[in-house]
Amino acid sequence: MRSSACSGAEAVPHIVKSTILDAPTGVVWNVLRDFNGHDRWHPAVATSTIERAQAADRIGCVRRFKLKDGSELREQLLGLSDLEQTFSYCLLDTPIAMFNYVAHVRLLPVTDGDRTFWHWESRFTARPTEAAAITDSVESSEPVSSAMMRPRLKTSARWQIWPTSSKSVDTTATASFASSARSMSRSGK
Repeated sequence: MRSSACSGAEAVPHIVKSTILDAPTGVVWNVLRDFNGHDRWHPAVATSTIERAQAADRIGCVRRFKLKDGSELREQLLGLSDLEQTFSYCLLDTPIAMFNYVAHVRLLPVTDGDRTFWHWESRFTARPTEAAAITDSVESSEPVSSAMMRPRLKTSARWQIWPTSSKSVDTTATASFASSARSMSRSGK
């Protein structure tokens, strides 16, 4: 789902995505709550570190990560609730000309089959001439995040997380996002 509002000279896209994962919320949350752990399950992320050696669940901590294409981003943890299984973060530095980016993730139990409903949404501002392209890039990359989680969750009696090769995961949307970031960065946008 996509919506956009105009605020002066900037577009304000709002993107909402959701999916169902075949694992209990507790298992999914144990992976997601590690704000510095996305390099272990997202194949586009090469490395990730928390600046100033802060804890990865400390509100205000900043993760600096590199994508496999060499792009570097910084995101700050704005909120994290184990009780509600939610977290929020914002982008501090990105090669893409988007501003005021804030995203929220929420997990809810699906009692039919002990599965997880994953809800992700983001808002950001962009120049009107670039808003559609940036929105398409963000929108196409987010389903990849929840898809990346699927191979990491194994249904078993103990619901353990298991490592798999990221080669088996479709990274087309992530590659598209990274390619858009590089081309916008080179064009000075």
